[in-house]
Amino acid sequence: MTAPTPPRPGRDRRPAPTAVTALSWAGALAYPVLLYLAVRDEPELTGTRLLPPLLLAVLPFPLLRRQPLPALALMLAGSFTALVTADRQPLPWMAPGAPRTEQFGYLQALLTDIAVGCVAAARPRRTATAAAALTFTVQVAAVVHQRAGSEVLLSHLLLLALVLALAWMSGHLVRERRDHAETVRTQTAAQAVMAERLRIARELHDMVAHSIGIIAIQAGTGRRVIHTQPDEARQALAVIETTSRDTLAGLRRMLGALRRADPEGVPLTAAPGLGELERLAETTRDGGVRVDLDRLGERRDLPAEVELSAFRIVQEAITNVVRHAGTDRCRVVVDYREDELVVEITDDGRGAAAATAGTGYGLTGMRERAVLLHGRFTAGPRPGGGFRVTAALPVPAARP
Repeated sequence: MTAPTPPRPGRDRRPAPTAVTALSWAGALAYPVLLYLAVRDEPELTGTRLLPPLLLAVLPFPLLRRQPLPALALMLAGSFTALVTADRQPLPWMAPGAPRTEQFGYLQALLTDIAVGCVAAARPRRTATAAAALTFTVQVAAVVHQRAGSEVLLSHLLLLALVLALAWMSGHLVRERRDHAETVRTQTAAQAVMAERLRIARELHDMVAHSIGIIAIQAGTGRRVIHTQPDEARQALAVIETTSRDTLAGLRRMLGALRRADPEGVPLTAAPGLGELERLAETTRDGGVRVDLDRLGERRDLPAEVELSAFRIVQEAITNVVRHAGTDRCRVVVDYREDELVVEITDDGRGAAAATAGTGYGLTGMRERAVLLHGRFTAGPRPGGGFRVTAALPVPAARP
């Protein structure tokens, strides 16, 4: 039999929820009784004599979070009973009709208004409105009891109504602000999830589309020449094997990153850069399309996100040439300018037909990569035939 695990040092030993609820109810139920005892024999409830009733008000407040209406009802019952008890016999030195509990009455009205504000901040509007209506009814009864037939009765009622409305509105605004903040947090989380899904989709598309295009072309070539040119077929199979292994390795790295407990900030794959363009050109050449690579300007190290986006744009553009352009050559220009990196991919293939071929997300993904870096992206047929893809990505200026 396994022994119970002892509590760890420093562990929070908070009371169980049932115990907290029981204590909250006990305090709220004791409040009317203790408030009655506090004012029963008090000759005058003014000045510092209001301190004991004020301190007793902390007893019902914990219950407001769990059972707001019962807690408020107990506060109102205690306040009204104590007010009637203290005001039963006027003092001999006071003028007739002058209430000896005016300060106490306003203190109790303020406490119940605060309770209404707490209810409005924690509960739906219907519950808060019911709490305000109940509170105002009791306050009206208390004022009528104190000042029946007085000329200033209406002004007292208006004052109580205004303070109660202010408390209700304050609590309601707190609730609205909290709900708005929760909505913003939910939307932010949803947007973060969507952004991550798009990032994964782009990486998968850019990684797989190019490799599958090369594999498809080499498989077709091998099938056509396997009987007449076995060496050529063997070379095509070798390209298929190499490309497949590279793609599988990239997918394993991606899945490994996604399975980590804290993948934030971890790249999905070993991020390629512009230094990999020569290898990309060589792989594409094996697929039957020659890539002429030109570099302009002073070559320098760029931020990793710029290098990755530029490489993926070039890779996707070349993939489109292989799959749709119907040509055996394209040109890639990488221009290192002072404040931006410009990559341009051109071919002399089918142009507009290539732009509308298929229903993939290649151009959309390239445009998204440029826009995320606050860059510019254009793609379309060339005037003299063929197709052009151009992306300009902002980069820090080169230091002298």
